[in-house]
Amino acid sequence: MALVWGIDLGGTKIEGAIIDTAAPDKPLCRLRVPTEAEKGYGHIRSQIKKLCDTISAESGLPLPPEIGIGTPGVIDPGTRMLKNSNTQCLNGQPLQQDLESDLGVKLVLSNDANCFALAEAILGAAKNYPTVFGVILGTGVGGGIVVNGRVLTGCHGIAGEWGQLVLDPSGPVSNYGTRGTVEAFIAGPALERFYAKRSGKARPLREIAAQAEDNSDSDAVATIERLTDHFARAIGIIIDVLDPHAIVLGGGVGNIGALYTEKTRAKITTAIFNSRFEAALLKPTLGDSAGVFGAAMLVA
Repeated sequence: MALVWGIDLGGTKIEGAIIDTAAPDKPLCRLRVPTEAEKGYGHIRSQIKKLCDTISAESGLPLPPEIGIGTPGVIDPGTRMLKNSNTQCLNGQPLQQDLESDLGVKLVLSNDANCFALAEAILGAAKNYPTVFGVILGTGVGGGIVVNGRVLTGCHGIAGEWGQLVLDPSGPVSNYGTRGTVEAFIAGPALERFYAKRSGKARPLREIAAQAEDNSDSDAVATIERLTDHFARAIGIIIDVLDPHAIVLGGGVGNIGALYTEKTRAKITTAIFNSRFEAALLKPTLGDSAGVFGAAMLVA
């Protein structure tokens, strides 16, 4: 039995688990504590330490020599500081060094999208595919690249960040202040704003998608068409560069059925430098387990 530990540092909760690599779908121990990010960077560190100590006490196992941690944002390879996190108090902090000091173990950190992609590539929907692009489509847009079971992070630590690709420099503004990016077009809040502007009504995206599916609301249909048009164009760029064997769509927007239709696959085909689009386009299978499972797989 080979046991690995993973921590998923989220905006509202921090989850930890001990995974047996021979039976990874059955964690030996799995616990959560609130992040309480409003209390600041030092408090988040203490919550992670508290979680690890509790897992050790409940499992009867000492902390291992190495733990994988999934984080919002990434460690900059040059400065070793965390960047691009939507949990603002983490940005500019030496999170890896501080946590290694707190816990007395070595840590392997990767962002939450990379952990999602790794979990689905090794344990989930894209198991046995050699190259996998894991997509986060939710309140933001991100992604992770896995090749032969290993995450690619890149020279600047930003590999897979397709949400920041610019589709139209004169387009809408994203949460990061960038204009015309993938995220600015197809993140959940962006689609809700588009619908509200057209219809004069505010509706959650799940209702918009349902009304588009039964063709009862022309503004809803236009919103989902906007989603699939821009998704096809954006994922086409990834396909032309990476040509993954499988693409897994996570996040709330990734639940929209229109993304998986033959119509959308046809749109993708017209966007890529090939006459056929044959890669698997998959729904994730691990649910909210993907983050902590992927973190553990960083050290497997």
